[in-house]
Amino acid sequence: MPQSHPPTIAIIGGGIAGLTLTIALLKKCPDLHLTLYESAPSFGEIGAGVGFEPVMVRTMSLIDPRIALAFEKCSRGNTVTEPPRWFTVRVGDQRRGGKKIKIGDEVFVMPARRGPRGGVHRAHFLDELVKLVPAGIAQFKKKLASITEAQDGSGDAVLHFGDGTSARHSAVLGCDGIKARTRALVLGDEEAAAKAVFSGKYAYRGLLQMEKAVEIMGDVTPRTPQMFMGYHGHVLTFPIANGSLFNVVAFSSRPTWENPNWVVPTTQEDMLKDYADWTPTVRKIMASLQKPDVWALFNHLPASTYYTTKPLICLVGDAAHATTPHQGAGAGMCIEDVYILSELLSQCRDRSTIEKAFEAYDAVRRPRSQKLVRTSREAGMLWDFEGEGVDDDLEKLEENALRRMDWIWDYEIVEDLERAKGMMEGGSD
Repeated sequence: MPQSHPPTIAIIGGGIAGLTLTIALLKKCPDLHLTLYESAPSFGEIGAGVGFEPVMVRTMSLIDPRIALAFEKCSRGNTVTEPPRWFTVRVGDQRRGGKKIKIGDEVFVMPARRGPRGGVHRAHFLDELVKLVPAGIAQFKKKLASITEAQDGSGDAVLHFGDGTSARHSAVLGCDGIKARTRALVLGDEEAAAKAVFSGKYAYRGLLQMEKAVEIMGDVTPRTPQMFMGYHGHVLTFPIANGSLFNVVAFSSRPTWENPNWVVPTTQEDMLKDYADWTPTVRKIMASLQKPDVWALFNHLPASTYYTTKPLICLVGDAAHATTPHQGAGAGMCIEDVYILSELLSQCRDRSTIEKAFEAYDAVRRPRSQKLVRTSREAGMLWDFEGEGVDDDLEKLEENALRRMDWIWDYEIVEDLERAKGMMEGGSD
C-alpha cells in the first residue's frame, strides 16, 4: 500500500560511519524520523589511530562542517611538514642490505596533498561526533538478530533484536562494521562474500607517550609519519591525540588464521621474534609496547550488491567494503559513502524514491570502494617486499608507491554525486 507518512530510517551501528550518517541525515532531512540502534551499552570505538587525508576532510565539510571541525579539533598539535608528507619510507629490516642504502635511513618520501589531514585517536573523534547527535536518537543494547518484511503490503522492514523487542522502519542502513549482520541479510547467510576473509596479514597495535618515542628516535622523527619496510612485515608510526601520543601499527604475515577470535593476546617475546632481524630502533619501539595483542586483518570479498529491496536495506562503510588499512583510506571511504547516500536520501519522500537512491548509491560507490579493498591488499604486500614484479627492488617500489594513491586523493566526489542524481532521476550515467 502507498505510504501516507514520511519515511522512517533505522541506522544499525554507532561507529564513525553510523554517527556521521546520523548527523548527515538529521541535517539534510529534518522531517525524517531516524533512530540509531547500537548493540553496545554506549558509543565506543576499538583501535587507536585512524588517519584522514585532505580529500576526506573536504568531504566531511560537504556533509556537515561540524564533522570537519571535530576532526581538526582532534588533530591539532600533529607536526605539519612542508611540503606535506604521507610517510617517510625507510628500510627497517637489516636483511635488506646494499651499497645504495643505509638501513634505517630515509629511502624516499611519499608526499601528501595540502590541506587538513593526519591521524586522530578513534575514541576522541567519536566523542566529538557524539556531541552532534541529539539525545533520544540512539537506542543502546540493541543487537540486531534479523529483519523481515512487514505483512501489510507496505514493504516496511521489521527489525528483530536480541532482547526480544522489534521496531518498524521504511528502510534500514547497515553501518555495523566488518562482521555486519546487515551484510549477511543483504547477501544471504550462505553467500561467500557475506563473511570477511583473512588477508594474510596481522598487526600489533600500541600507543606510547610522545616523550618515550622521542627518547627512542630523537626529537624530530617520531613527530611525523614513518614507514619501516621489511620482509613479510612493515611498521608504521605517526602522532595522534594532538601530538601527545605516538601510534604504532606493526604488521607481519602468516598464511592462515584459525583462531575464532580476531584479537588475541600474545607475549612480548613472541612479538619480538617477528622483528628479530630489524634495526635497533624498530626493536626498541616494539619492546616498549605493553601487553601486546595480535589483530588479525580481515577484509571483504567483492559483494554483488550493497542493497536489497525486500525489505529495503543498504550497506554503508565497513559493512559494505571492509578493507585492510595499507592505504589509509578505509575510514575515508565510509565518509564518502555517507556523503553520497545522505545527499540522495535527502531527495526521497517515499519508498520508491528510497529504492532509486539505493540503486544509484550502489552503482556509484561499489566500484570505487571495492577497488580500495583490492589495491589495499596489494599495498600490504608491496610494503612487505612481496609486491608482484617488485619484491625488494626499492626503485620499482618507489615508482609504484608514488602513483598508487592518486586515484584516492585526487577524487572529485561532487562529480560522482551528480552522476548518482542523474541515475536516480532516470537519466543515464
